[in-house]
Amino acid sequence: MSWRALPAARVDEAARALLGWRLTANGVTVRLTETEAYSGLGADPASHAHRGRTDRNAVMFGPAGRLYVYQIYGMYFCANVVCGEDGVAAAALLRAGAVIDGVDLARERRPSARTDAVLANGPGKLMQVLGLDRAANDTPLFGGGPASLAPPDTPAGPVSAGPRVGVTSAHDVPWRFWITGDPTVSAYRRHSPRRRPSSGTP
Repeated sequence: MSWRALPAARVDEAARALLGWRLTANGVTVRLTETEAYSGLGADPASHAHRGRTDRNAVMFGPAGRLYVYQIYGMYFCANVVCGEDGVAAAALLRAGAVIDGVDLARERRPSARTDAVLANGPGKLMQVLGLDRAANDTPLFGGGPASLAPPDTPAGPVSAGPRVGVTSAHDVPWRFWITGDPTVSAYRRHSPRRRPSSGTP
Protein backbone atom coordinates (compact mmCIF):
# COMPACT_ATOMS: atom_id res chain seq x y z
CA MET A 1 0.00 0.00 0.00
CA SER A 2 1.40 3.38 -0.98
CA TRP A 3 1.58 5.97 1.83
CA ARG A 4 1.44 8.76 -0.77
CA ALA A 5 -2.24 8.31 -1.65
CA LEU A 6 -3.94 7.38 1.60
CA PRO A 7 -7.20 9.09 2.60
CA ALA A 8 -6.95 11.42 5.60
CA ALA A 9 -8.90 8.92 7.68
CA ARG A 10 -5.87 6.61 7.33
CA VAL A 11 -3.13 9.15 7.84
CA ASP A 12 -2.00 7.08 10.81
CA GLU A 13 -1.15 4.25 8.41
CA ALA A 14 0.77 6.67 6.22
CA ALA A 15 2.82 7.94 9.17
CA ARG A 16 3.60 4.38 10.24
CA ALA A 17 4.59 3.40 6.70
CA LEU A 18 7.18 6.20 6.55
CA LEU A 19 9.34 4.56 9.21
CA GLY A 20 12.60 3.38 7.71
CA TRP A 21 12.38 5.69 4.70
CA ARG A 22 15.48 7.77 3.91
CA LEU A 23 15.35 11.56 3.80
CA THR A 24 18.28 13.33 2.16
CA ALA A 25 19.11 17.05 2.05
CA ASN A 26 22.27 19.16 1.85
CA GLY A 27 24.74 16.31 2.13
CA VAL A 28 23.07 14.38 4.97
CA THR A 29 20.78 11.33 4.87
CA VAL A 30 18.55 10.37 7.77
CA ARG A 31 16.65 7.11 8.24
CA LEU A 32 13.28 8.00 9.73
CA THR A 33 12.70 6.32 13.09
CA GLU A 34 9.75 8.30 14.52
CA THR A 35 6.71 9.98 12.96
CA GLU A 36 3.41 11.46 14.12
CA ALA A 37 0.11 11.64 12.20
CA TYR A 38 -2.24 14.62 11.86
CA SER A 39 -5.57 14.54 10.06
CA GLY A 40 -7.58 17.47 8.70
CA LEU A 41 -10.66 19.66 8.88
CA GLY A 42 -12.99 18.79 11.74
CA ALA A 43 -11.36 15.43 12.33
CA ASP A 44 -8.35 16.26 14.47
CA PRO A 45 -8.29 19.26 16.84
CA ALA A 46 -4.50 18.97 17.14
CA SER A 47 -4.02 19.53 13.42
CA HIS A 48 -3.03 22.89 11.93
CA ALA A 49 -5.82 22.31 9.39
CA HIS A 50 -8.54 21.70 11.98
CA ARG A 51 -10.24 25.06 11.37
CA GLY A 52 -9.82 25.05 7.61
CA ARG A 53 -7.41 26.15 4.91
CA THR A 54 -5.14 29.16 5.51
CA ASP A 55 -2.09 30.56 3.77
CA ARG A 56 0.04 28.79 6.37
CA ASN A 57 -1.44 25.28 6.10
CA ALA A 58 -2.53 25.22 2.43
CA VAL A 59 0.18 22.72 1.51
CA MET A 60 -1.40 20.18 3.89
CA PHE A 61 -4.36 19.90 1.51
CA GLY A 62 -2.25 18.25 -1.19
CA PRO A 63 -0.89 17.07 -3.45
CA ALA A 64 0.81 14.30 -1.52
CA GLY A 65 4.57 13.91 -1.47
CA ARG A 66 5.41 17.53 -0.58
CA LEU A 67 6.95 19.07 2.52
CA TYR A 68 4.95 21.15 4.98
CA VAL A 69 7.41 23.16 7.10
CA TYR A 70 6.56 25.43 10.01
CA GLN A 71 8.43 27.14 12.83
CA ILE A 72 7.94 26.63 16.57
CA TYR A 73 9.01 28.86 19.47
CA GLY A 74 10.32 31.31 16.89
CA MET A 75 13.47 29.18 16.60
CA TYR A 76 13.03 25.62 15.36
CA PHE A 77 11.62 24.24 12.13
CA CYS A 78 9.52 21.09 11.81
CA ALA A 79 8.90 19.08 8.64
CA ASN A 80 5.82 17.10 7.66
CA VAL A 81 5.18 14.87 4.67
CA VAL A 82 1.81 15.63 3.05
CA CYS A 83 0.14 12.26 2.53
CA GLY A 84 -3.62 12.61 1.95
CA GLU A 85 -5.83 12.86 -1.09
CA ASP A 86 -5.87 16.18 -2.94
CA GLY A 87 -8.13 18.62 -1.12
CA VAL A 88 -8.12 16.65 2.15
CA ALA A 89 -5.57 17.79 4.73
CA ALA A 90 -3.28 15.10 6.12
CA ALA A 91 0.39 15.12 7.06
CA ALA A 92 2.95 13.11 9.00
CA LEU A 93 5.35 15.00 11.24
CA LEU A 94 8.92 13.73 10.97
CA ARG A 95 9.90 13.45 14.62
CA ALA A 96 13.28 11.70 14.62
CA GLY A 97 15.83 9.82 12.59
CA ALA A 98 19.21 8.13 12.50
CA VAL A 99 21.95 9.83 10.48
CA ILE A 100 23.22 7.18 8.05
CA ASP A 101 25.24 9.34 5.68
CA GLY A 102 27.02 12.66 6.13
CA VAL A 103 27.62 12.12 9.85
CA ASP A 104 30.54 14.56 10.03
CA LEU A 105 28.44 17.31 8.44
CA ALA A 106 25.57 16.52 10.80
CA ARG A 107 27.92 16.86 13.76
CA GLU A 108 29.02 20.29 12.51
CA ARG A 109 25.39 21.41 12.37
CA ARG A 110 24.63 19.99 15.83
CA PRO A 111 27.87 20.49 17.79
CA SER A 112 26.04 20.23 21.12
CA ALA A 113 24.98 16.63 20.44
CA ARG A 114 26.74 14.37 22.94
CA THR A 115 26.40 11.22 20.79
CA ASP A 116 25.42 10.41 17.22
CA ALA A 117 22.19 8.85 18.54
CA VAL A 118 20.90 12.29 19.57
CA LEU A 119 21.90 14.17 16.43
CA ALA A 120 18.34 14.03 15.06
CA ASN A 121 16.23 12.70 17.94
CA GLY A 122 13.59 15.43 17.70
CA PRO A 123 11.80 17.29 14.90
CA GLY A 124 13.84 20.48 15.25
CA LYS A 125 17.13 18.59 15.52
CA LEU A 126 16.29 16.57 12.43
CA MET A 127 15.81 19.75 10.43
CA GLN A 128 19.08 21.17 11.75
CA VAL A 129 21.19 18.20 10.65
CA LEU A 130 19.54 18.30 7.21
CA GLY A 131 20.17 22.04 6.87
CA LEU A 132 16.51 22.76 6.07
CA ASP A 133 14.31 25.69 7.04
CA ARG A 134 11.08 27.39 5.97
CA ALA A 135 12.42 27.74 2.41
CA ALA A 136 11.70 24.01 2.00
CA ASN A 137 7.97 24.50 2.60
CA ASP A 138 5.71 23.32 -0.24
CA THR A 139 8.53 21.65 -2.16
CA PRO A 140 8.43 18.16 -3.72
CA LEU A 141 10.12 15.20 -2.10
CA PHE A 142 10.28 13.17 -5.30
CA GLY A 143 12.38 15.26 -7.66
CA GLY A 144 13.23 18.94 -7.86
CA GLY A 145 13.11 19.92 -4.19
CA PRO A 146 15.85 20.59 -1.64
CA ALA A 147 15.06 17.27 0.08
CA SER A 148 14.37 13.83 -1.35
CA LEU A 149 12.62 10.81 0.11
CA ALA A 150 13.50 7.21 -0.78
CA PRO A 151 12.08 3.86 0.35
CA PRO A 152 13.95 1.75 2.89
CA ASP A 153 16.54 -0.83 1.88
CA THR A 154 15.17 -3.20 4.52
CA PRO A 155 11.90 -3.33 6.53
CA ALA A 156 11.76 -0.99 9.51
CA GLY A 157 11.18 -3.87 11.91
CA PRO A 158 8.85 -3.88 14.94
CA VAL A 159 6.89 -0.64 15.39
CA SER A 160 5.44 0.85 18.57
CA ALA A 161 2.62 3.39 18.87
CA GLY A 162 1.72 5.88 21.57
CA PRO A 163 0.29 9.32 22.38
CA ARG A 164 1.41 12.42 20.51
CA VAL A 165 3.81 14.99 21.93
CA GLY A 166 3.58 18.76 22.35
CA VAL A 167 -0.09 19.26 21.46
CA THR A 168 -2.80 20.69 23.72
CA SER A 169 -5.71 18.83 22.10
CA ALA A 170 -6.12 15.13 21.35
CA HIS A 171 -2.68 14.42 22.79
CA ASP A 172 -3.73 10.93 23.91
CA VAL A 173 -4.50 9.82 20.35
CA PRO A 174 -1.95 7.02 19.70
CA TRP A 175 -0.74 8.45 16.40
CA ARG A 176 2.96 8.68 17.23
CA PHE A 177 4.92 5.78 15.75
CA TRP A 178 8.51 4.71 16.24
CA ILE A 179 10.84 1.83 15.48
CA THR A 180 10.77 -0.21 18.66
CA GLY A 181 13.95 0.05 20.70
CA ASP A 182 15.73 2.42 18.31
CA PRO A 183 18.12 4.69 20.27
CA THR A 184 17.47 7.71 18.02
CA VAL A 185 13.78 8.03 18.98
CA SER A 186 12.95 11.20 20.93
CA ALA A 187 12.26 11.14 24.66
CA TYR A 188 8.53 11.08 25.40
CA ARG A 189 7.17 13.86 27.60
CA ARG A 190 3.53 13.55 28.56
CA HIS A 191 1.41 16.61 27.88
CA SER A 192 0.83 18.78 30.97
CA PRO A 193 -1.99 21.31 30.58
CA ARG A 194 -1.28 24.78 31.90
CA ARG A 195 -3.03 25.72 35.11
CA ARG A 196 -5.06 28.88 35.11
CA PRO A 197 -4.21 31.43 37.80
CA SER A 198 -6.49 31.21 40.80
CA SER A 199 -9.19 33.89 40.88
CA GLY A 200 -9.45 33.69 44.66
CA THR A 201 -13.07 32.52 44.47
CA PRO A 202 -14.48 29.00 44.73
